[in-house]
Amino acid sequence: MIHKKQPVAEGVLDLAKARLAYVFERFDQVVVSFSGGKDSTVCLNLALEMARELQRLPLIVYSFDEEAIPPETVEYMARVAANPDIDFRWYCVPIQHRNACSTTEPYWYPWAPEAEAKWVRPLPSGAIVDYAGFTRASIREQMGALFSPAAGNLANIMGIRTQESLSRYGAIATKVGFTAFINPSGLRYGKNIYPIYDWATEDVWLAPQLLGWDYNRAYDVMEAAGLARHDQRCAPPFGEQPIRRLHTYKTCWPQLWGKMVDRVAGAATAARYANTELYGIGVSDDDLPTGMTWREWTLETLKLLPPANRQEAAAAIRVALSIHRNRAGNSTIPDAEPHPISGFCWKLLYIPAKVGGNKFGRIQQRITNAAINERRKRGL
Repeated sequence: MIHKKQPVAEGVLDLAKARLAYVFERFDQVVVSFSGGKDSTVCLNLALEMARELQRLPLIVYSFDEEAIPPETVEYMARVAANPDIDFRWYCVPIQHRNACSTTEPYWYPWAPEAEAKWVRPLPSGAIVDYAGFTRASIREQMGALFSPAAGNLANIMGIRTQESLSRYGAIATKVGFTAFINPSGLRYGKNIYPIYDWATEDVWLAPQLLGWDYNRAYDVMEAAGLARHDQRCAPPFGEQPIRRLHTYKTCWPQLWGKMVDRVAGAATAARYANTELYGIGVSDDDLPTGMTWREWTLETLKLLPPANRQEAAAAIRVALSIHRNRAGNSTIPDAEPHPISGFCWKLLYIPAKVGGNKFGRIQQRITNAAINERRKRGL
């Protein structure tokens, strides 16, 4: 069950500090996952303040460098690494990353030794390029090799905020009570910690200004380029969602962009067409064959997909149907117009079939966010 938001008397800063005090008291290892972005900046500074207060220094901070990142991000990470109160672990390893720019090369690997001639920048000083147990899998699958269970239970602090997406909201909203910010991480001996899950974007921007924290100057570049603050992100730019802003790299960091185009397959094309029908964003009436309903065409399109893609697309549709039932009961899903309560319709559910199931989580986020927007229009 997803619980609705409830107002509280405390401010988000006080609540975040209380959560971190709870974490430091109950966990043997406390580490911060750091990307150089605004959310991890807040987590870093709040955790560092608590570690100093409780004499738990140095604070372990780790980062997986995605190679194709702005120079200001690199400079900021170097300043963090130079802090004597921080044990900074700067990983530059070829972990698997999603490449939504290309169907023929759906993944890319930052710092892959075989691609060294195409690296967009040299290795940073002090970079960790290998470690025991490393595999070319996703970041989530690396955690078990990074920290030893011999040191005790692990708290992995992350800058996850529910405002960012429905999936992140669901990670918190299915729980009740003060400890809702503590989530299973897939580790046998640790948890993921989301101390700023209830912060708004405005809170995240205000904190460094009021508290005098250092921050990533890449945001200044994006601000000068006219990007809205909700669109300013420091994240791997080649996934399904980030490629909508891939073109901004060309404007903000032209020298970096020239190397990114050569580094990742399909980047130049995605930057130009990622916000068009070519990349499956939205659904056009032209997609529907004459004489068919959206429900009929969705089911027919599913049959045409390869088995693995069909399974992912069908899973995304099943989740959407479940959400619809929870919101609207047994009410029938309309064919083309969003349901007045759930926000879903078969035209919207056609999206996962159209894009071939590609990455279930991203598809689910896209169709559920679209449904949420429909509900907001109706004041629900």
